[in-house]
Amino acid sequence: MSLVEQVTDAISPAIAAAGFYLEEVQILSPGRRRTITCIVDGEKSLNLDEVTVASKLIAEILDAAAFLDETPFTLEVTSPGVDRPLTHPRHWRKNLTRLVRVVMTDGDVVEGRIISCDDTGVNLLVGEKVQKEETFQFADMKKALIEIEFNRKDSDI
Repeated sequence: MSLVEQVTDAISPAIAAAGFYLEEVQILSPGRRRTITCIVDGEKSLNLDEVTVASKLIAEILDAAAFLDETPFTLEVTSPGVDRPLTHPRHWRKNLTRLVRVVMTDGDVVEGRIISCDDTGVNLLVGEKVQKEETFQFADMKKALIEIEFNRKDSDI
């Protein structure tokens, strides 16, 4: 079992019990020190207090972990950035009303605003001048990213 898998297996239960999701664990070993990065998410964007809670949980577990041997490490706990792909239905739910760019498996590119989603697909409001609601299945998507809107005013769509 790889070190990433060992860290993931060790911290996942505590992160889930705290109400968070462990998105990814990355480990870099430059020189004599490791950097362990844990990307943690929630049903809504995490605030600094929630990241601190997750960080303390992870640090406590890793400090006691025998599989890390004596190699010193730096722990970084962060939430996913806006540039992370939407890969689970919960990512879509968390980003309702946001603008998204989707590359479909057939190569088509769709841009639209997220209206709703379920476990199999998403409804987007697409079109520039005349907007209409269209449904897209997650199975037909290759990649989806949130589009950054600098002048966005919070609205009901």
